[in-house]
Amino acid sequence: MNDKIRIISPRAEVEIHLPDGRVLSGPRGAAVGEFLETVEHEAQLVGAVINGELRELNYPIRIESKVQPVTIADPDGARIYRRSLTFLLEKAFSDLYPEGILYVDHSVASGGYFCQVSGREPLSESEIEALKIHMRKLAEADLPFERKEVPLQEAIEYFRSKKSEDKFRLLKHRKKNYLTMYRLDDHLDYHHGYMVPSTGYLSVFDLKATDGGFTLSYPRRHKPDELQPVPEYPKLLAAFRQYGGWLTRLGIENVGSLNDAIEEGRAGEIVLVSEAFHEQNLSDIARMVAERLDRSHLILIAGPSSSGKTTTSKRLTVQLLALGISPFPLELDNYFLDRDKTPLGGDGKPDFESIEALNLPLLWDQLPRLIRGEKVQLPRYNFKSGKSEAGHVIQLKPGQPIILEGIHGMDPRLIPESLSGEAFRIYVSALTQLNLDRHNRVSTTDTRLIRRIVRDARERGYTAKQTIANWEAVRRGEKRHIFPFQENADVMFNSALAYEMAALKPFAEPLLRQVPFGTPEYIEAKRLLAFLEWFLPLDIDLVPDNSLLREFLGGSILRDFTVWR
Repeated sequence: MNDKIRIISPRAEVEIHLPDGRVLSGPRGAAVGEFLETVEHEAQLVGAVINGELRELNYPIRIESKVQPVTIADPDGARIYRRSLTFLLEKAFSDLYPEGILYVDHSVASGGYFCQVSGREPLSESEIEALKIHMRKLAEADLPFERKEVPLQEAIEYFRSKKSEDKFRLLKHRKKNYLTMYRLDDHLDYHHGYMVPSTGYLSVFDLKATDGGFTLSYPRRHKPDELQPVPEYPKLLAAFRQYGGWLTRLGIENVGSLNDAIEEGRAGEIVLVSEAFHEQNLSDIARMVAERLDRSHLILIAGPSSSGKTTTSKRLTVQLLALGISPFPLELDNYFLDRDKTPLGGDGKPDFESIEALNLPLLWDQLPRLIRGEKVQLPRYNFKSGKSEAGHVIQLKPGQPIILEGIHGMDPRLIPESLSGEAFRIYVSALTQLNLDRHNRVSTTDTRLIRRIVRDARERGYTAKQTIANWEAVRRGEKRHIFPFQENADVMFNSALAYEMAALKPFAEPLLRQVPFGTPEYIEAKRLLAFLEWFLPLDIDLVPDNSLLREFLGGSILRDFTVWR
């Protein structure tokens, strides 16, 4: 028998080990937040990763643990802060305007959510100011967010009694027999994910009247202690309202109603009408291009990763061909500088997403010449050698427009100033999404990430872990190069499909389950799996072969489509 090993009673104190090597000791059973408040953090502390699992700050430490603080500057921390802020808004709204119904609808690039109300007149500016003042009073009162698990049927009956149809319709499809709910003072609700311990954590926010609704502003991760100015976003708002009106006509206004339709055998109808909505929008855009053809010879298409730019470009081309217009697809990637001339990013590696990574002088020289109908020898970028080579010699026909697709399409620096008036700019993204209910948004960023996970696995052999690991760098590039210019678009194409999460679910879930426990990507995979649990699956055979979703699922008839030159 090893005399060095013996059975003892648990010590009164327990240790946690931080990533920087420091060790904190405190009472066994104390909340992790009590441990972490004894050390400084670069931003507001809102959660912790304990032995590989994301936890709230109220989580008790009962065994020796490895702990990583989570702040508002981290992706998970930002979500915790925004979710808690939404609950604070919900509580304040119910206090002041109990006859109204609050909708937290869509995100805006400056850091905020566009919100609307129904059941009463839109809030006036003075009412919005009163709402903000009440939120600040609740925050200063430092009221606790109380968490509890309740039997599912009890939760369903509670929301039924509150006439919250969107919530009890969602919950009746839930597989688990319980629901985690939160209480703030006298207000009780469900929110998809963790909260901060109390309202005192929510000190940075603002409300601003916005075209019949208002914007709830929150801090961005790169500047967690301040708010970004809220710009005007009329084109984005128009896209929000167009999509919302269409969902209302379809009768699919949230995930619960989508699940009802699938369960009732109406999935085919939802798919066909959703696809018709896309086709109608693309037809409208094609007509806009045709009407401006005498002065707009350049069609610029841009959008973030996995927004469906490639399929949108090809479907628009088909629509233009039907109008007798044969556009020329010019590939922006062929204008990359030689790799050794590519500017470096903050990490010291070549930054291929920077607009300075393109040979802009060459592009500025060739675009006007192409439009004038001159013969032009295009470049061809060799991705293996990292060198620019001579490509095809091209001469466009009179009136033949150019389609130029790339992430910088909305950036005015992409084309020479002399062509600015000749460009027709199309911004493509999943601008909206079907929300779980009126308070629990479905992030369009999550939509694009799940699209990419499915496509990367099928086309590149990437694991979900690899795609998730690369996503943060992708997002940084989008925030720098794409989102600031989205309102420069002449028209926005919303690539979201009401049914897409139900179709992607059977493909994404097995990939996400393979992400190993203990890796940073595991926490994100677990979050996405919990989100996908809310959707009933939809038969992929119902998805048409020209659907934008086929760019990610596979089987697209447009994969090899190109205009014969």
